[in-house]
Amino acid sequence: MPLPHPHPRPSRVAACSCGQLQAHVAGEPLRVSVCHCLACQRRTGSVFGAQARFARETVSIVGASTEYVRTGDGGSECTFRFCPACGATVYYTLEHFPEVIAIPVGAFADASFPAPSISVYEERMHAWVHMPTDIDHRD
Repeated sequence: MPLPHPHPRPSRVAACSCGQLQAHVAGEPLRVSVCHCLACQRRTGSVFGAQARFARETVSIVGASTEYVRTGDGGSECTFRFCPACGATVYYTLEHFPEVIAIPVGAFADASFPAPSISVYEERMHAWVHMPTDIDHRD
């Protein structure tokens, strides 16, 4: 019988609202960020998007998805995968970062999820939103 790994990698499951589409991840995120761009505001229906990037090889997708490709403010494409039944986005890929899969932090429904280390497009941040002071702030 094999011995357990002395430092097991944490595993998490992100899911859509109905649970049909899931992303199973092993290990910690490479980066957790908050984006205030208008496209993320529209995509999330909130005032910003919070997402975690994981190495592609640490993510396993279960269930059916529908795709939507969006061209971002910088001209690159993001391909969003969402549940065809409930419409919730569970993961997306970035044209310029094919080695990662991004997952909306809220899809994990885990209050202990790591905090963001970067906040981008802050010039579009709503005036009443306040980001932690100890993270990287970018316009």
